[in-house]
Amino acid sequence: MIAEINILIVATVLLLLYAAWSDFRLWKIPNSVVLALMAVYALGAALKLLTAEQAGGALGELMADDLGAALFSAHGLAGDVGAGLLLFALGFGLWSFRLFGAGDAKLFLPIGVFIGWNGMLPFAVFLLIGGIAALLILKLPMPLQLAHFSVAMRLEEIRATRKVPYGVIMVAATLPVIALRPSFA
Repeated sequence: MIAEINILIVATVLLLLYAAWSDFRLWKIPNSVVLALMAVYALGAALKLLTAEQAGGALGELMADDLGAALFSAHGLAGDVGAGLLLFALGFGLWSFRLFGAGDAKLFLPIGVFIGWNGMLPFAVFLLIGGIAALLILKLPMPLQLAHFSVAMRLEEIRATRKVPYGVIMVAATLPVIALRPSFA
């Protein structure tokens, strides 16, 4: 059976993929993409609170009785915002030591809010796997049959400049965590 398609998840995935592609092609992640991701999250959070509040029965009573727990628990909005701020602080620290680009540091904020506090460990594992895969791709020689493709030429340019587009690895680690997350909106 085909599951219901959530337009906010589709928008999030498309924006993340655009950020990764932009970082791969230009070593830049546009501020507009980061702001759009935050707007999508804010819309999803508002819809989540509105639908939970309007839901009748036990869920509506639970939300009315314990709105603070729904907002400020690790599963709620506070956990999402906390994860975003923690990742942003990490990205800012890496940027201040010139280990990261500013776009990569900014992208950590929307990634954190979308994966949430409970998604931090799987994100770290996927980020480690992606980092190792990127290291191998950039260190191993390119087969001659693939050398004429534009992606292979771009990889050669990345090897020559030693500027790694970390946004690609971050997005690749984020997408499976978003897919495994129980619900967003």
